[in-house]
Amino acid sequence: MIHRLQYIKRCLLLCFILGIAPAYAENQVITLGTGGVTGLYYPTGGALCRLINQTRQTHGIRCAVRSTLGSVTNLIQVANHELDMGIAEAGQLYNAYKSSSSQSKIPLRLLTSLYPEYISILVRSDAGIQNFEDLKNKRINIGKLGTSQRYTIELLMKAHGLQLSDFKEVTELAPAEQATALCDNRIDATLYVVGHPSGTIKEALRDCQSQLIGLSKQDRNTLIQQNPHYREMSVSGNIYSENAPDVLTVGVNATLFSRADLPDDVAYAVVKSLFEQFENFKKLHPAFRLLKPEKMMAPSTMPLPLHPGAAKYFREVQPLSQAQLE
Repeated sequence: MIHRLQYIKRCLLLCFILGIAPAYAENQVITLGTGGVTGLYYPTGGALCRLINQTRQTHGIRCAVRSTLGSVTNLIQVANHELDMGIAEAGQLYNAYKSSSSQSKIPLRLLTSLYPEYISILVRSDAGIQNFEDLKNKRINIGKLGTSQRYTIELLMKAHGLQLSDFKEVTELAPAEQATALCDNRIDATLYVVGHPSGTIKEALRDCQSQLIGLSKQDRNTLIQQNPHYREMSVSGNIYSENAPDVLTVGVNATLFSRADLPDDVAYAVVKSLFEQFENFKKLHPAFRLLKPEKMMAPSTMPLPLHPGAAKYFREVQPLSQAQLE
């Protein structure tokens, strides 16, 4: 047994001298929390893991996707070391980091911004709903507890002085159930925080009498005042139909983040795998087609301190200020 251990040590030393990665590095698995399988987080996670796994020979890391309830769940599970990385709204990450004390900042770090998400209210065309105020006395879905959907609806309800009792019926459906419930006339409205084009919204607009409605100027201001990472955005009507009008709303960036103690070389490999295969990434979903690396690395998109491994890669391709590194 002693001789065997000495042999292993000599082999590892030789590998180190020759610059050869030891075999066990190839078995390193990192987990990425996404969202429901009908949303955009899940295929985004799949695309990211695909790029990481395609370059596995250079870094010895394998990426595995985990389906979750989305932003809030990912934030909690990454902080608790149940996941290595997650995708979440920049606004949710900013709120969590800002609300934690300086002595106990949440152990999360930014890897990169991804794509814009839009607050999108989908309603039945025959329900007489033109704005958020019209949801009173209607059948609405507020989503599962711990989702961005639920968080956003609660913000808007508070701004309008609404209680759950002000609605005719309230459901807490999972993302995969919402469009079907709308088409089956079991609910009048549901809210998504999603990148466009969305397969779920496309199916609902195509298969039943439904439409996207915008947010009033007052509602847009309410959300923007809550968080500097929210901004006014417009969903182009021609994404889903040639004759559909544009929809004014509020958006926020989806963001890739990790636990703070993710090894620097792992974070570096993740970010490098994405940006060095960026043209391939843009082809993996229509929501990625207009993305630009320089905007994804911009300071305004960073709701958390940048992970040192990501910062190392970013420094290699563009200058970074000290503020971006802290």
